[in-house]
Amino acid sequence: MESKVFEIDEIDRNIIEIIQKQPMLTHTEIAKKVNRSQPTIGMRIRKLEKSGVLKFQAGINVKTMDLILARVEVQTLKPDDTIKLVKSCPYMLNAFRLSGTSNLSILVVSDKLAHLDEIVNHHFRKDPNISEVYMDVITDVINDFVLSFDFNFDNCGLTSKGQCCGKCFASN
Repeated sequence: MESKVFEIDEIDRNIIEIIQKQPMLTHTEIAKKVNRSQPTIGMRIRKLEKSGVLKFQAGINVKTMDLILARVEVQTLKPDDTIKLVKSCPYMLNAFRLSGTSNLSILVVSDKLAHLDEIVNHHFRKDPNISEVYMDVITDVINDFVLSFDFNFDNCGLTSKGQCCGKCFASN
């Protein structure tokens, strides 16, 4: 199946680049930058949104937040179960299916390194369906990196000591 990205033209690419760099610009301001009319820009943006090529997402900028971000690579026999866990745990921001040695890469965030380790130990290292686990702490984010973030930590069921009790895993 061919990607929708290849169906966009140079004007659409310019619009996307401008919005990525300056998301608060008006359609009129974008129109001036690409030498098109404001209604044309509005129509093109709606078309890009409807096709799913262009998305607007509110979230936290991982680059500027005072949080520790880690990438956890796992090899699991049940990737769908692990993906359900990622969707339910507020400390897990996203997951990516991979080919190669690991079959999932998961972005995990916390304000304490020990807490990240507790999450990884409880949810991944103790899971008999997961054969390999590697965690790398991300030391620097070069560009702005905005991700959705669930501030409702009660969903995870942390104990009063900040340890993961497994509530989010049990709900799957």
